[in-house]
Amino acid sequence: MTSRADEAQRTGDRIVDAMLQRFARLPFGQIRLEDVAADAGVTVQTVIRRFGNKAGLLVATVERELGRIAASRSAIAGASARETVEALGDHYEFYGALILKTYAEADLVDGMVELAKRGREYHVSWCRSAFAVDSPPGAVGSAQRERRLAQIVAVCDARTWSILRLESGLSAEQTTHALLEMLMPLIADEQAAVPTGPAPA
Repeated sequence: MTSRADEAQRTGDRIVDAMLQRFARLPFGQIRLEDVAADAGVTVQTVIRRFGNKAGLLVATVERELGRIAASRSAIAGASARETVEALGDHYEFYGALILKTYAEADLVDGMVELAKRGREYHVSWCRSAFAVDSPPGAVGSAQRERRLAQIVAVCDARTWSILRLESGLSAEQTTHALLEMLMPLIADEQAAVPTGPAPA
């Protein structure tokens, strides 16, 4: 890219970063473009020229983060069940509350319902792939595989993480251990095992 294109990309990233930080702390209705622009060191007109309006900026922000989430999850493809759940726990430490907030406020923002649906569809697809729900072929019937997938999706959902980590007050290590305890009976990975001994304190 040219220097001008590089600078334009950096400016866009600063604006999206500023929006992400505001959205993590505030309801969408309380976010002002003036504040986002000030945080990013640009004018409101620059924000509008790049993203159209506040809704367009949030959609662009969520789209970027969805891409980052997909990349981080793809990076652990082929890992053991335990390693996968540990990485998922780390992921939710950073994104969990933000994911739930996005779902909760999706109806308030044009374009967000579609993005939330894409996020859920990706999560289902990732669970199917990460935990080999369809492998080995013919091991269980189709209805049983789909039921098992639904159970795995529920265990690995951000809402389950939130119940354990935020509502129940478990530590990050305890939360990972609890997710493994729920997940292991559902998956056909005989090499993976819930850690023996007492749960993390």
